[in-house]
Amino acid sequence: MGHLYYGTTPEPVRISDRLLAHIKVVVATKLRRGESFTLSWTHVDGTPGRSTLWLQPAIALRFVFESAEPEQLHSPTLKDMADMANSSAGLIVALDVEIPSPTAPARASAPAPRRTSLRSAA
Repeated sequence: MGHLYYGTTPEPVRISDRLLAHIKVVVATKLRRGESFTLSWTHVDGTPGRSTLWLQPAIALRFVFESAEPEQLHSPTLKDMADMANSSAGLIVALDVEIPSPTAPARASAPAPRRTSLRSAA
């Protein structure tokens, strides 16, 4: 499990290394361009509700990964996340989502609906 530290809050957001690696790329890209946006998620630790962070370049941000090895990124997931981050709703993620491996064989079935990769099955 990785940790996302934001601002001066000592308590991190716990996020799987795989999801955190994808979030890091999208966040770094947006902030490098000087673009602020929101990152939202529904709580999965038994606490009811959801949280949203306003991400902007002036606020301290740190990504801490449990694994020393970098995760392999899944390009379609990165594209979906970047599209969401560019929307007025901001980037919304499910903390329990399983992101496909980039080496997983492509399915021959119909394309998946947009944003399926970022939301957990309800």
